[in-house]
Amino acid sequence: MSANIDHEKDDQQFTIKLGDDDAELAYTLPEEGIICFTHTYVPEPERGKGLAAKLIEKGIAYAREQNYKVQAQCPAVAKYLKAHPEHDDIKV
Repeated sequence: MSANIDHEKDDQQFTIKLGDDDAELAYTLPEEGIICFTHTYVPEPERGKGLAAKLIEKGIAYAREQNYKVQAQCPAVAKYLKAHPEHDDIKV
């Protein structure tokens, strides 16, 4: 599934428009140089299609572009980072 991901900076989230309900990865910027991913949401009918991973990958790419270190308050992001040690260099 091709997913167009929007970065909504004012709302501090990455979203995939799905019609009535969007998939999202929310974040905060708790201190300078840190991005904290707080939660990931994918509507029930869209789960299991890799949308959460696509959102997380986009969030990590953004963190790298901005030279942020990553905190993973969200369990899905923490699980993703644990499974992808190539991102260990940006974890807090």
